[in-house]
Amino acid sequence: MIFRRTLMAAALVAGGLLASTGAMAQFAERTIKFTNGVNEDHPVGVGVKKMHEVRATKTGGKMKIVAFWGGAAGGDLPATQALRAGTQEMVCTSSSPLVGIVKELGAFDLPFLFANEKEADAVLDGPAGEFFNKKLEAAGLVNLAYWENGFRNLTNSKRPVAKVEDFDGVKVRVMQNNIFLDSFKTLGTNAVPMAFGEVFTALETRTIDGQENPFVTIETSKFSEVQKYLSVTRHAYTPFLVLYSKKLWDQLNPQEQAVLREAAMEGQKVQRAANRALNEKSLASLRKTMTVNDVTPAEQKRMFEKVKPVYDKNVPLIGADAVNVVMDALKKARGG
Repeated sequence: MIFRRTLMAAALVAGGLLASTGAMAQFAERTIKFTNGVNEDHPVGVGVKKMHEVRATKTGGKMKIVAFWGGAAGGDLPATQALRAGTQEMVCTSSSPLVGIVKELGAFDLPFLFANEKEADAVLDGPAGEFFNKKLEAAGLVNLAYWENGFRNLTNSKRPVAKVEDFDGVKVRVMQNNIFLDSFKTLGTNAVPMAFGEVFTALETRTIDGQENPFVTIETSKFSEVQKYLSVTRHAYTPFLVLYSKKLWDQLNPQEQAVLREAAMEGQKVQRAANRALNEKSLASLRKTMTVNDVTPAEQKRMFEKVKPVYDKNVPLIGADAVNVVMDALKKARGG
């Protein structure tokens, strides 16, 4: 009897050890390269820290994420192409540089699309977001979560921009993106496509009059040193995407995939919250050093009316199905 009990106890212990070993065996030792163009003190850093915590807890430290900040490992577009080729695992990038790969993402570059962050969240985290995820997967990219770059606002050295006529003749740097170029030309500016790294010097030398970016970027880039006016135009909202190489994703087992998705979604919560808090803090700081003006809803509506030709021109290029899925989600978010 004692012998049988001893055997049973031994079997239970062995079974427990095997189950434990089996659970840990679900995770291979992996080092995942994660690149992005912002600095570690950006809210993306908060999201990545949370990803580290989830990954470490769930995998016993077996899956390691090594982050490269500030474009140290190259730009977002080359990194995204490396993902497609299967030579890099992860990148966090704005949607705008990806329109050459997935044209439908151009929907998020359309001017005055979202009124607030709540609308953006409702669209990105619902069926519309899944629509774009499928397009990305077909291009060799798995989107784990939508994080936030945020609303973009205008600075310049000439005058406050409070109404649509105030854009006239202002020489504004825009991203190397056709929809942004069309939008600012239509608003009446002299729009100049330029790499971000050249912007401060161009503003300082008055080669250009202004630029547009989220508040956090305006503050951390010290544009207040070379710009007098900040206008809260909120003319565009761009998400960040946390992308994984489809080729390398398919080499992971379901447990590893689930952990990475969970880590990115948990990171989303803290990254969005940090981004919004820091944007408010940056705006408060910029009010001390710049002349800041808000744009009334009535004037913002006039600006939107002015850029309607941008929609007419670009919707066929983006794809009417992509724009319609966003508009339908927006209508629902607005109670329509």
